[in-house]
Amino acid sequence: MTDPAPGTGEAADPNVCYRHPGRRSFVLCQRCGRTVCGQCQTPAAVGVQCPDCVAQARSALPKQKPAIVRAFRRGGATPVVTYTILAITLGVFVLQLISGSTVTRALGYAPPLTPFEPWRMLTVALVHSPSSFFHILFNMYALFVLGPLLEQLVGRARFLVVYIMSTFAGSVAVLWLAPLTFVVGASGAIFGLFGAFFVIQRRLGGNTVQLMVILGINLALGFVVPGISWQAHVGGLLGGAIVALIMVRTRRRDQQVLQGILIAAFGAVLVAGTVLRFSGLG
Repeated sequence: MTDPAPGTGEAADPNVCYRHPGRRSFVLCQRCGRTVCGQCQTPAAVGVQCPDCVAQARSALPKQKPAIVRAFRRGGATPVVTYTILAITLGVFVLQLISGSTVTRALGYAPPLTPFEPWRMLTVALVHSPSSFFHILFNMYALFVLGPLLEQLVGRARFLVVYIMSTFAGSVAVLWLAPLTFVVGASGAIFGLFGAFFVIQRRLGGNTVQLMVILGINLALGFVVPGISWQAHVGGLLGGAIVALIMVRTRRRDQQVLQGILIAAFGAVLVAGTVLRFSGLG
């Protein structure tokens, strides 16, 4: 007696589709040998496969993580730190437009700065002038172009250190040279990236003439165009260059601890300079 076909109570016919008993076919699945009609056939390397075998093969494949998760993998090529800073800064700018001056006043360098508002030394890089789209467009375009290059050269963690330390150094320069000036923008951090890239290029023997021209023009604009904080530019440039110099001088594996100590020492100098200036202003 013939066994019943799967899913039916009728006798199995070898010349009908195992999923559609009313459809005759002479094509067999290359894996399980069951008869499949045209609707149930999936082309394979040799012959066709039935839906059950295709599903079984897919379930056996290793599950691939989402693209955003793969991008954050250690050693990945995606400049996730650069893109994260871009996204956060643009998000804060939207909040600035929505809230009026609330967010700008809360995060910008607002004189007279006091020791009870230390976050402003860093959050100043997240806010930009809401009245000038050119301000944020220039800074974010520079970050978009230069950030991935530098992040690939030094790595994600070190790139973030350069960005933060450059921002801090720019704020310290403003605190000493123009403490009563209201400052917003990531220009100090951007100039720090330029400074770091210049140091690394010189170390690698690359051509830095074009970079020097761009730096010279932008630094000069800070002195001649009103409303631009040249203090933040100069401070950020020096801060990024110093951090990069420490990195290139201590890039061997056995010098990593020394590198961390030297960068922490530079950060301590910036903190000490901030505290000293606050005491003088008080």
